[in-house]
Amino acid sequence: MKKIIFILSLIAVFIGCGTKEVVENNVLKVGASPSPHAEILEIIKEDLAKDRIKLEIVEFTDYVTPNLALNDNEIDANFFQHVPYLDAFSEDRGLDLISVGGVFVSPLSLFSDKIKDIKDLQDGAVIAIPNDPSNGGRALIILEKVGLIKLDPKAGLKATALDIIENPKKLNFKEIDAAQLPRSLQDVDCAFINGNYALDAGIDPVKDAILREGKDSPYSNIVAVKTENKGNKKVEALMKALHSDKVKNFIINEYKGLISPTF
Repeated sequence: MKKIIFILSLIAVFIGCGTKEVVENNVLKVGASPSPHAEILEIIKEDLAKDRIKLEIVEFTDYVTPNLALNDNEIDANFFQHVPYLDAFSEDRGLDLISVGGVFVSPLSLFSDKIKDIKDLQDGAVIAIPNDPSNGGRALIILEKVGLIKLDPKAGLKATALDIIENPKKLNFKEIDAAQLPRSLQDVDCAFINGNYALDAGIDPVKDAILREGKDSPYSNIVAVKTENKGNKKVEALMKALHSDKVKNFIINEYKGLISPTF
């Protein structure tokens, strides 16, 4: 009898180990900004569970750590950025990261606690812009499109304040970490704020913006992975779930124009 109990105990141990291994192998860790990225990921947990994939969402509140964590294999993918930022960051840090697809676009917008219309912007005004190369250049390009400044054509998407060749209003630019831009509104005349940080700060990117990026923006928010994991089955399942009608309808109905699906 003791021998039978011992054998059954061994079987239970082996089965338990096997189950644990299956669960661990099917965990997919995705880093994301809290809103709206993590919110979108939450609604596909059940869909991935049907494919025996356990989705773990790891929230980040900055634009640096998610790519470093991805490179260090602390997460399997991240969802918070657009391709120009990914490319600039990867080149600067020597990382081998790649996009596996876009999900939505979040227009970069200009906000102010001091003026209600961009026409009221005074000479010498101070404008806060993101301090990362891609979003900083993106902000300056928006100002160029409305005729407030002119940039050196050679600068491209990575334009900085040093690339301004015409500045009739003598505007001053203050580079600030993207996550801190909402707090800067009381200290500057205007600030360019990314949609997710505006939402987190209780700012309405549609109603409160005095200047907004057009719907033709090429800055779609994408899912990134290490290049070596591009064909990973769990990543493919993730993208299939994110590109579903369920997600598209959620984006349209939940955010009401604050962000728009790109698939």
